[in-house]
Amino acid sequence: MSSPHPPLLNPSLLAGDHSHLAASARIVAGLGLPWLHCDIMDGHFVPNLSFGPETLAALRRAGLKLFFDTHLMLDEPQRYIEAFARAGANLISIHVEPAYDHRAALALIRTSGCQTGIVLNPGTPAEAVEPFIGEVDLVLAMTVQPGFGGQSFRRDVVPKIARLDAWRRERNLSFRLEVDGGIDLATAAECRAAGADTFVAGTSFFRATDPAGFAAAFARL
Repeated sequence: MSSPHPPLLNPSLLAGDHSHLAASARIVAGLGLPWLHCDIMDGHFVPNLSFGPETLAALRRAGLKLFFDTHLMLDEPQRYIEAFARAGANLISIHVEPAYDHRAALALIRTSGCQTGIVLNPGTPAEAVEPFIGEVDLVLAMTVQPGFGGQSFRRDVVPKIARLDAWRRERNLSFRLEVDGGIDLATAAECRAAGADTFVAGTSFFRATDPAGFAAAFARL
């Protein structure tokens, strides 16, 4: 196993109870899990709407101290970086697919006090993010087409995960390699074998009959 990081379960707030988001986040915190994945959708880049900066700010006001891994699925993420940073994001990831100045956006994330991430969709080749992997804290390989939770895992993405991990090892980089979409214990094991270390789990986590046992199993990947 080549990853420089131990396995990290990163529950997705999108699959939580939208009438009690703070309660859903407290389930995560109560299990001792440090990260919470926050999916931000604009209805343009992806065909769905989710949360805005005020959602993160409200969770902070509610006392949540989790690390907010904030995934901007936006056509123009650069317009919202500072707002999400002020709202309490710890890491902000942006997609490589839309046309904007990716490098300037990553610099803005950093100067706003957050860690940086770059994201690619299932149909996007690994080469699209290669120019940025030396300057980010996280690379997220989507294992479904983003927009909606509960989709089936795309196994055709596994070789791409392995390629990203190979570049990480060859260049002595330490970015986290995250996967998101259709992640459960079985698919996470496949991704872990390919080099992934950070696992966004939404439906499988929040619908687990034993969330504590689910989390413990992830820690053993």
